[in-house]
Amino acid sequence: EVQLVESGGALVQPGGSLRLSCAASGFSFSRYRMNWYRQAPGKERELVANIGSSGFTTTYADSVKGRFTISRDNANKMLYLQMNNLKPEDTAVYYCRYDTYWGQGTQVTVSS
Repeated sequence: EVQLVESGGALVQPGGSLRLSCAASGFSFSRYRMNWYRQAPGKERELVANIGSSGFTTTYADSVKGRFTISRDNANKMLYLQMNNLKPEDTAVYYCRYDTYWGQGTQVTVSS
């Protein structure tokens, strides 16, 4: 059974940092591209970043380029999203995705 479990969301002040984690199980993690999405209240879910199977290829939404970094640990089946210089507009539920599978999400709130 495929499982994706996100963690690391929190309330943080503007300019702060967070590191999100996604623990994967039930599939050959190291063989697949992995994705982070987010959904803000009243908005559609959007792709934030993705990373190739080996970790060398990454893409980012324009809104997070230069502030967020996606990475992975294939040995431990973990996906990460380092978020720096957070802004109020980054407030959303963040989801890990593989193929058609989604995690339950983790809430990130950026507010003073």
